[in-house]
Amino acid sequence: MFATYVHQLDPVIFELTEKIALRWYGLSYLLGFVGGYFLLKRLAEKKLWVLAPEKTADFIAAAAMLGVFVGGRLGYVFFYLIPREGWGVIAADPLVIFRVWEGGMASHGGILGLAVFTFFYARKHKVSWAGLADGLCVVGPIGVLCGRIANFINGELYGRVANGVAWAVKFPEALGNPKLPEYGRLNEALSAATKADDSFLKTLGEIPGDVGLAGNEAYLSHLLVEANRNSDAIPGAIAPYLEPRHPSQLYEGLLEGLLLFAILWAVRVKFPKAPEGMLTGLFFGLYATFRIIVEQYREPDAAWAIEGILTQGQFLSLFMYLFCAGFLAYAFRKPRKQAA
Repeated sequence: MFATYVHQLDPVIFELTEKIALRWYGLSYLLGFVGGYFLLKRLAEKKLWVLAPEKTADFIAAAAMLGVFVGGRLGYVFFYLIPREGWGVIAADPLVIFRVWEGGMASHGGILGLAVFTFFYARKHKVSWAGLADGLCVVGPIGVLCGRIANFINGELYGRVANGVAWAVKFPEALGNPKLPEYGRLNEALSAATKADDSFLKTLGEIPGDVGLAGNEAYLSHLLVEANRNSDAIPGAIAPYLEPRHPSQLYEGLLEGLLLFAILWAVRVKFPKAPEGMLTGLFFGLYATFRIIVEQYREPDAAWAIEGILTQGQFLSLFMYLFCAGFLAYAFRKPRKQAA
């Protein structure tokens, strides 16, 4: 039965004005940072992290802005936006780099941003970079979990076609993606929606006469997605034109978020004297492994690194194994002999 579910969740929790609204995506980041703060503070209080408890709040605030947001946005621009649309999109509108509120953050970019941030933070405050990173890597997956749940609510980063999968979901957002089979059925879906819901027919009737289907598919699919969220009749009407897909956002949330957090937290608590850098190495290795696995079920959201073989996400994850090896080698390096 769940395979027939047509995604209807609204990214907006509530609107204050036409331009100001509280969104699930923004709330997910807030919850991730708040959760990370309390967990890191707990580790610090138990002497399982290199910073003192009273420094946790300032560290999380700086990491959020300089690491996650800057790194995540630049990662999206260079890893996904430019490969998908070319350098022309930057040349035509350089400010697109800064418009985070329009969507577009890359987890690989956020991780790289945090790595750079913690390196300079450690040097400035004269603490161990590996030890600092260990704590952040333990709690970071909570932010990943919150973000992936928000991705699902937004109906973005959905999975590949999943015929016969009981928990598959149909995403109307796929109607606006030229690379997917749903795109060729947009006209039929629009027609079905207008017959099912008179209010949507009225919405289309208010479109200027010179706006036709050809060349305006993105705009029309957006209108259909919006109408679908607020209609009882449209989901059933457009369902035949949508493919059942893996809810890969939830797969990522469970593996890269919840499971990764559980593993690293257990290791941190079970082995309080674990060498600095070990947890960071485990994070990079496990995150890369989980991401490569889930990418098998996720619809590629950028050009393939190797067409039909390796997605962009899998390609970027391979480099994380280098960080894994480096931190583990540092953690288990031959200890220096102490003076007698």
